[in-house]
Amino acid sequence: MVTRARAQARELRELLEVEGAEVIDFPTIRTTAPHDYAPADRAIAHLGEYRWVVFTSGTGVAAFIDRIRVLGCSPEALRAPRLAAIGPGTAGALRARGFEAELAPDEFRAEALVAAFARESLHGARVLIPRAAEARSVLPDGLRARGAIVDVVPVYRTQLEQEHPPEIRQRLLDGPVDAVTFTSSSTVRNFLALLGSEAARSLRGALVACIGPVTAATAREAGLEVAVVADTYTIPGLVAALRSALGSPARGG
Repeated sequence: MVTRARAQARELRELLEVEGAEVIDFPTIRTTAPHDYAPADRAIAHLGEYRWVVFTSGTGVAAFIDRIRVLGCSPEALRAPRLAAIGPGTAGALRARGFEAELAPDEFRAEALVAAFARESLHGARVLIPRAAEARSVLPDGLRARGAIVDVVPVYRTQLEQEHPPEIRQRLLDGPVDAVTFTSSSTVRNFLALLGSEAARSLRGALVACIGPVTAATAREAGLEVAVVADTYTIPGLVAALRSALGSPARGG
């Protein structure tokens, strides 16, 4: 079962299908515009004043660059500051749009990116973080502790996805489901909110697989037994962890 947003689920679904898996799409989140674009618009108007722009997801990359275009500006303005990204997936999203991240730790964790900045002088540096409206404070707090002046601007927000065909929900409840994948803390919380008292039934006998330790911690705090945490906190890393745990039907596993 894939719980990612519909717009983001394609890579995970396709990689699982290559392994021979039957994929059940049950998106638990969807992304929408922030309540107010004014903070992002002000930041875009002054992009040249930032030393760094730090991206925390591929969704943030797309939303920020799309907003630049909506304002009638050229995305080339994003070449003035230096760019950083959490994890290779976010760096890849930048690369797909013609930009290269100077800092991109292998771990998809705010803590890893803060650590990567250890060799950079940030005292008095203006840093922009365009991201989801609701997110952990580890990254901005960590950069501020190193002397940076940090502006966090929402460029999208996540909401509970409630539109599911009745037969999909019933498929989850009827089972069996061999594995349930969670790619963010939001997918965990929203999955439990959507299924409520039926969540335990849908997870009966299923292996709970998380993309990284932050997501796994959220799942455990919610009372779930996490069986798999990817060593590399990416979608391919999650698939590799599932392959190791379950085998690959396509390869006779």
